[in-house]
Amino acid sequence: MQIRIGNGYDIHRLVVGRRLILGGVLLEHPEGLGLDGHSDADVLVHAIMDALLGALGLGDIGKFFPPDNPQWKNADSLVLLENIEKLISEKNWKIVNVDSVIIAERPKLKNHIDLMRNNIAKRLRIEIDFVGIKATTNERLGPEGREEGISSHAVVLLEKE
Repeated sequence: MQIRIGNGYDIHRLVVGRRLILGGVLLEHPEGLGLDGHSDADVLVHAIMDALLGALGLGDIGKFFPPDNPQWKNADSLVLLENIEKLISEKNWKIVNVDSVIIAERPKLKNHIDLMRNNIAKRLRIEIDFVGIKATTNERLGPEGREEGISSHAVVLLEKE
């Protein structure tokens, strides 16, 4: 059996005038803040994509969806995730599982986790039980704690088909 582990990370700045999307779910920040980025800036999905690409030694999402390319302006990260899943399938790899954590002070995420898991599982064509998402605060420390941004870490396991 051949297996590969990948690890991913992303962080985006919180700003006024942008939507806050995590795991494909549109959320409301108490201060009306959203994530700044070229695409929809979904840090959770971006971290997962980087982990998937890293597991195969293919670089990061910037290589596949460059931020200077207008084609990806305001792109739906779940659509980008589908493209990565197709690439993995074409290379005859299967996603065994995904585990991730979102670091944000606000908004509270626990009531949205299952919808995020469902969105990601559907796009990766795996069972929801194979997608783990946790949310934590940074105890008011660092950029996430000061609500300057939101970050996410992800780990994936792939198996050769």
